[in-house]
Amino acid sequence: MNMDNAAALNVSGIALTEANLPNEAIPLFRRALTLEPDNPLLWTNLGIALQRTGDYEAALDSFHQAAALRDSLADPWVSMGLIYYELGHFSRAENCYHAALLRDNGDPRIWNNLGVLYFTDGAYEEARFCFEAAVSILPMYYDALYNLVDTCLELRDYRAAGDFGGVLSGLDDRRSFRT
Repeated sequence: MNMDNAAALNVSGIALTEANLPNEAIPLFRRALTLEPDNPLLWTNLGIALQRTGDYEAALDSFHQAAALRDSLADPWVSMGLIYYELGHFSRAENCYHAALLRDNGDPRIWNNLGVLYFTDGAYEEARFCFEAAVSILPMYYDALYNLVDTCLELRDYRAAGDFGGVLSGLDDRRSFRT
């Protein structure tokens, strides 16, 4: 594979990141960015690799760069939301998820992540709304269904928890959509 073009470097970097080798991926993304510094997808992928190493500050910088280059992208905002959630900065995470929804309100992953944030914060009605939105977009979304069952139980809506639990139990062990 010719490693002198940004696309090839990006593909290799993604493969290394997915193989849990983000430290090996980072130099490839940085090299690709020397070739295409205005490529928001490269900045996003660099941010994901940096996030996996625990370098949240550098990851946030990369995601901000991606968002600045292409305002219509939701992924950098989702990624920033995940970092802020992991750091316990829930209001910042919420703002990022809302920014992501402004760019793509049809992505069930964003709705599920926002629901998890609300659930963690004890805002069960808001969490339920988000999980239901995720399931309305992708009816067999395992994680959202699972979260919806838990939320309905917290709200003592046992009928709905049973209904959603029935759908969930009808799914096989494969996850239909991973976050």
